[in-house]
Amino acid sequence: MSRDVIFDIYDDPGVLLAASVDRSGWPEAVAPRGVVQPRSVEGVRAVLAWANQTRTAIVPRGAGSGLAGGAVGVADAVVLDLSGLDRIISIDPNEQLARVEAGVITADLDAAAGAHGLMYAPDPGSVGISTIGGNVATNAGGLRGAKYGVTRDHVLALDVVLADGTLIHTGRDTIKGVTGYDLVGLFTGSEGTLGVVVGATLRLLPRPARTATASAFFDNIELAARGITAITRSGARPAVLEIMDGATLAAIDALEGTDLRSRGGALLIAQTDGFGAEEELDVVTAALDGAASRIEIAVDQADADRLLFARRRALPALEAIGRPLIEDIAVPRSRLAEAVRRIGMIAAEEGVRIFVFGHAGDGNLHPIIVTEHAPAGAPVPSPAQAAADRIFALALELGGTITAEHGVGRLKRAWAARELGPEVLSLQRSIRAVLDPRGILNPGSSL
Repeated sequence: MSRDVIFDIYDDPGVLLAASVDRSGWPEAVAPRGVVQPRSVEGVRAVLAWANQTRTAIVPRGAGSGLAGGAVGVADAVVLDLSGLDRIISIDPNEQLARVEAGVITADLDAAAGAHGLMYAPDPGSVGISTIGGNVATNAGGLRGAKYGVTRDHVLALDVVLADGTLIHTGRDTIKGVTGYDLVGLFTGSEGTLGVVVGATLRLLPRPARTATASAFFDNIELAARGITAITRSGARPAVLEIMDGATLAAIDALEGTDLRSRGGALLIAQTDGFGAEEELDVVTAALDGAASRIEIAVDQADADRLLFARRRALPALEAIGRPLIEDIAVPRSRLAEAVRRIGMIAAEEGVRIFVFGHAGDGNLHPIIVTEHAPAGAPVPSPAQAAADRIFALALELGGTITAEHGVGRLKRAWAARELGPEVLSLQRSIRAVLDPRGILNPGSSL
């Protein structure tokens, strides 16, 4: 491959090592053959055309913040680092949309939209480091998912480079449009297995005129999960509805010097927004009256920000005390209490530590199994793996899914096959074969 100026090639051992892992802890990652960082879309096209011709595996990668092993090193593969495509091309306040390249940091887009009184609603926990391309690849969710949904709900059009280097534009720059198949929806969440997303047209929304935030403490997480059902029945629709168990609160306290655990055994954070934010929060807190042991209303924006910051620090707090095996399931909201109760039983029976937090407003739980610190690439202890498998089985038993926002990657490939079933799995693999007949795009990931 020619060292053309449209991309840079790296083969330094340190760079290869950094590109071989993400935040998932996938134990089978290896150093790739090389790392290529395109300077432009033309660079991406050139790399893929070469890879297709030479049958070289390509692993698309953004910030490496993934939690499913979807962008880790593969033997003899080339990692395609898209972080250099980081331009916010335009923000249109009249149409309320943004045109961006794949390497734009999610928080940077939201900040740029804020200058126009708008926001980019998807709000993953890694918002400060994850890229739009990575969010599109995994169909990422986030803290505001209870009201605003996931990434797919905000993608209007995509620029995608196919396996042979062909550049396509699919979708449109209008809010509505139903011509042809929904290829935008197909590529969103495909984890770099159907094509490489290099640009996107994204829906922006008016930044809420007001927000109101409350924290509700409970004696235990099962009671907190029941509180979610009460809120759902109340008719309120919070923008944020986060749940954390007592063990997670204690870990956050240890990392940040807070005192959350002393206030209760579980915490719900609820935030409403819009012109009736305060009135809607009253509905939320009334729904929890009698179940919560303590309800506190944030007195100002700084107080609310501190609560949400603490929630974002949940995973770093667990990483500080051990090696987290990061799970990501969703169940019907009416079965959240049953899910958390049975996850507790799994922890006791397998003899492992499981910390539970998540986006409870849409039924999304993160049961995090934490083992002793271990070197990168060390095998997962068998009790932890057994617990993870039981959690996945539980999610399916309760009518849920084995991944709600992190993607399938390599970590959950076998369980994705069980959830989809043989007929759907065969159909999806057929679609993949049409778009990537030589099988060069992120092999071993997703399906």
